[in-house]
Amino acid sequence: MADAYGPRSPAVALVTGGNQGLGLSLVRGLCRKLGEGGAVYLAARDPGRGQRAIDQLGAEGLHPVLQRLDVRDDSQVRAAAETIGERHGGVDIVISNAAARRDPERSEAQDVRAFIDTNNHGAHRMIRTFGPLLRDGGRFVVVASSFGSLRYLNEKLHDRFDTDRMSLADLEAVMDDYASLVEAGAAAKAGWPSSINIASKVGQVAAVRIMARTYREQAVRRGLLINAACPGLIDTDASRPWFADMSQAQSPDEAAGDVLWLATLPRGSTEPYGELVQHRVVLPFRGTPLTPQNRTDA
Repeated sequence: MADAYGPRSPAVALVTGGNQGLGLSLVRGLCRKLGEGGAVYLAARDPGRGQRAIDQLGAEGLHPVLQRLDVRDDSQVRAAAETIGERHGGVDIVISNAAARRDPERSEAQDVRAFIDTNNHGAHRMIRTFGPLLRDGGRFVVVASSFGSLRYLNEKLHDRFDTDRMSLADLEAVMDDYASLVEAGAAAKAGWPSSINIASKVGQVAAVRIMARTYREQAVRRGLLINAACPGLIDTDASRPWFADMSQAQSPDEAAGDVLWLATLPRGSTEPYGELVQHRVVLPFRGTPLTPQNRTDA
């Protein structure tokens, strides 16, 4: 495999939430890019669904490895890291993609705790456990959204996401406090937006920025890249209930292209680093807050 296709040849990659939607397309793309010598782990919470995804890709001539991994479960995250570490000595590409679905039939208060535990604390578990496993030239990508910018939050909340100083533990406390406010019906009064998705995405990007700051010295010395990716609107079962018009949505395979570009930047690349990237363009974390008139919550 040429270096242009990834950090190392042969490479070891892991995708969480890999059994459906974007995750499945990311696994498919990595299998093709890394070739026969690569090892691509399709991580899935449900082993049955994971095996069906493995069988589907096998019919396409691709052969990822099934790894049971529920990002909400510390022990499963550790077990997956131990398995990959023992087999390969480390990992080259980690794409933290697992995400909880929101249900239009349920209130935000009913869903927020599981949503934050999966999308935010799940990403933190992956950062803490798989970050130390990154080999030289490694790539770590958290799938987030363009909503992961402070411009979508009230200015009085910006200090809660001071990624130049805070730790992941500090960020977890912020997200847990936010979840408690939503459950108590007090989030709006505290200045939070109406959608739990926005707060969660800001938290995801903040986690990437904290990880990137923590690893900066290593990153320079060892060629690591750590970023968040916004794939854009994707036509999936998870997104359809929330958008009346999906005519401009990408297919999962189309959306996977830019995420894979970020995850397989060639050896020697130094940028982007610690950024939120959409369609290969860096989106600023800080910016002018949106007004109620031009804000779109999703």
